[in-house]
Amino acid sequence: MKKFIWPIRVYYEDTDAGGVVFYANYLKFFERARTEMLRSLGFEQDELAAAEGIIFVVRSVQVDYLNPARFNDLLQASAEVTVAKKVSLVFEQLITRGDDVLCKSVNRIACLDAQTMRPKAIPENLLELLTNEY
Repeated sequence: MKKFIWPIRVYYEDTDAGGVVFYANYLKFFERARTEMLRSLGFEQDELAAAEGIIFVVRSVQVDYLNPARFNDLLQASAEVTVAKKVSLVFEQLITRGDDVLCKSVNRIACLDAQTMRPKAIPENLLELLTNEY
């Protein structure tokens, strides 16, 4: 599967008192990359909830912080589906600045019924695109 890349600019609000990106903001960057990956395939999460009755939720995250990012850095957030099952996905994600890896994560995402909050199958057309396009 191919890797999706989304540019991220570090704003002042993303940094902490030490002038580096606050650790929790990397999770936001990863979320943006996954959302933009879906959008690039023609799927909006609010529309999936309304039309298909599904939502995607983070089941677990493993993050390694390797190097700091700072105000005004231009970063790249990647998203790559490494495991695709009927009701879940595993994404391996990186935050990079040029060739330097700043942060990496493994995100386990579950697909749930928006009403019952129980596992529900990912629509086949979306699952096929995620495994063939990215």
